[in-house]
Amino acid sequence: MTILEHEIMMTEQLRRVPADELQARLNKFRAVMDREFPGWEIAIVNHKVNMYYFAGTMQDGVLVIRPQDEILWVRRSYERACNESLLQDIRPMKSFRTLAEFYQPLPAKVYLENKTATLEWQQLLYKYLPFASEAGMDSVISELRLIKSPYELALMRKSGSIHRNVLDELAPRFIVQGVSEAELAVNLYAEMLRRGSHGVARFNLPLGEDVVGLASFGKSGLVKTAFDGPGGTGGTCVAVQSIGSAFRKLQAGRLVYLDIPCGVDGYHTDKTVVYYYGDLDQDPFSDKIRAAYEHCVFLEELTASLLQPGMVIENIYRQVMEQFDPQYENGFMNGGKFLGHSIGLVMDESPALANGFKGKLEAGMVFAVEPKIALPGIGMVGTENTYLVTEGGAKSLTGKPQPLRCIL
Repeated sequence: MTILEHEIMMTEQLRRVPADELQARLNKFRAVMDREFPGWEIAIVNHKVNMYYFAGTMQDGVLVIRPQDEILWVRRSYERACNESLLQDIRPMKSFRTLAEFYQPLPAKVYLENKTATLEWQQLLYKYLPFASEAGMDSVISELRLIKSPYELALMRKSGSIHRNVLDELAPRFIVQGVSEAELAVNLYAEMLRRGSHGVARFNLPLGEDVVGLASFGKSGLVKTAFDGPGGTGGTCVAVQSIGSAFRKLQAGRLVYLDIPCGVDGYHTDKTVVYYYGDLDQDPFSDKIRAAYEHCVFLEELTASLLQPGMVIENIYRQVMEQFDPQYENGFMNGGKFLGHSIGLVMDESPALANGFKGKLEAGMVFAVEPKIALPGIGMVGTENTYLVTEGGAKSLTGKPQPLRCIL
């Protein structure tokens, strides 16, 4: 165990993002901005995830980056920001008026996170800082976050270890007659928390919610959600499309679909497991269930074998889909046209393993591979694990797909 991995285990201690890690990210940001936008003068980060990436804290405020400096301006909580962040320059602000007084004369153009900045936020910004024009820098930040540093990978390895332990080893203890979907999901979520998980899953959406995953029994796994993912659930109610129902109880002869995310210090891993509660040999659809599940395992393993530096992302999707059994076309990924996604500070980082992504893989990228098949009238089967791209090929952080296991 390295010193860093030992520190990660010490969950009762405040673990700050190291100063040299933050500075390396800022240096890379400036280098990419110089390449993409020569002559740029000012960039403003306000989304909590990107603020954490560059500053090591999540506060109500903005991080202003210029070629010559970076300042974290905080409305609330300045004291917490100073305690958590190892940036050298952290200052209090009352409103954007504080920035207007400091950044004079204003540059002509400002670079913003257009994907996550709300119109209301931009209107407040321009009220006090009337830049002549603005441009998006989302692609720059996505590029930086795509390749993980040794520090980031240590956190993701720890998350993957928790994930494997809870979903592969502990989950069968909690899959019992009469347990509800919601109770099972929360029990597994609690086990991850006890082992050091940060407790939520963040998504790459402007209005994305932080969620705790889901458990689905049988046909409830076929209920599509508004989120563009292959898993399904009726949710706790109409207003919450996650976790599972507190009133749907487990009975023999049901598939148990578990997609409970995990993460450590902001960095996620993704993993899905499927169990069968009862004697599968007695199920009239046993052959259909086994065949579909085994095809998902085949697709995951084939995809993982192609996660190698230099591979064009969309070519991976095409090569795998050449081996796809067309009998599952209508139920594959619940209509989605992808095999997985990049993952890190949010669950669904870009790019996806899909057509249209022409970039090449590099060592240090991390992808969740998740082939899933919906079986009408039965439920959802599939597998998912998180893989690190290395010079020697893909290395799983969360374990390998298992044969379909029955719990009697």
